[in-house]
Amino acid sequence: MNNDIISPENLVYAKPELMNDTTMHYCPGCSHGVVHKLVAEVIAEMQMEEKTVGVCPVGCAVFAYRYLDIDWQEAPHGRAPAVATAVKRLWPDRLVFTYQGDGDLACIGTAESIHALNRGENIVMIFINNAIYGMTGGQMAPTTLLGQKTSTCPYGRDPKLHGYPLNITELASKLEGTCYVTRQSVDTVASIRQAKKAIKKAFTASMEGKGSSLVEMVSTCNSGWKVSPAKANEWMRENMFDKYPKGDLKDNTGL
Repeated sequence: MNNDIISPENLVYAKPELMNDTTMHYCPGCSHGVVHKLVAEVIAEMQMEEKTVGVCPVGCAVFAYRYLDIDWQEAPHGRAPAVATAVKRLWPDRLVFTYQGDGDLACIGTAESIHALNRGENIVMIFINNAIYGMTGGQMAPTTLLGQKTSTCPYGRDPKLHGYPLNITELASKLEGTCYVTRQSVDTVASIRQAKKAIKKAFTASMEGKGSSLVEMVSTCNSGWKVSPAKANEWMRENMFDKYPKGDLKDNTGL
């Protein structure tokens, strides 16, 4: 047998124990499933299965609580950081994180996000940036690129009409309360490994009381972008990484 051939018998995949058998509602090719897997792996490696609280957003990940067998709290649209703040202050021994898209974190929840980060709440915000409102029809988001077409800017985003893309991760890196701010992706094996390291560093820093962390995942939305999953990854690499370059923007964790 040629071990270089990708076939079912050659694939070795160990699903994290914290991920159950519920069929995900995400579109094929979506980045959410990969990020969920990484979160589940890190929680297990930290042995925090019984002491983790995730906060769900409104958006594509609204049903995240269906897939990872940890404690979850649902939040109103954009208010996940405020809910997470309350949970962490009530139970400081818990690992508390939010899981939000760009519409939730960078638009409707901008105030909650910025102020929680600036206060240095010991929480982690996982930020899925696919430059579009994926759940509700592909509308323009704060992170939509200049010239990018969406259902609400069909001729492309025009800065004179729509303003400029909001680079909230760069803003977060300038806040005194943040200890770790990074931007990653999950489009290749190497990037997935790096993304996992970033999540683990953020979770560890929060448990050590070092302040707030923001982990942005530059992601795809092939359904909203109306391309195949493969083409979506290509478009992301060719267009999004220029505006949203990957890497650590701030690391005061000492980890």
